[in-house]
Amino acid sequence: MDDTAIISKEASLKEKLHGAHTTVIGERQGKNILAIISQHEKVKGIIPSVITVRGKSSPGGNLAAKVLPHPDEHGNLRLLLSHGTSAQEIRIVTKVATREEGVPLVEELNAMLFDI
Repeated sequence: MDDTAIISKEASLKEKLHGAHTTVIGERQGKNILAIISQHEKVKGIIPSVITVRGKSSPGGNLAAKVLPHPDEHGNLRLLLSHGTSAQEIRIVTKVATREEGVPLVEELNAMLFDI
């Protein structure tokens, strides 16, 4: 990946990342996932939510990301990040107007994540 693509991804994420906090689990890899999603033309904003921790095992492991298959009535989506015992839901505000328009977007974003 060339330097201009990296700058473009970072600029796109910085422009679209909103909310009370910008902490994302998975550190650099988590931010990279959000940067990739932020480049989709139908993504208007990304809002990180609360990080939950389950169990007492040691942190670490692979970072997994999946756009959940059920858009809300306005076509907005949720991305689930999990890393070891930590999980975080990320709200994805979209430019689509209905649930029906959000369904193909779920498939497009999950395909983008699969290519990472």
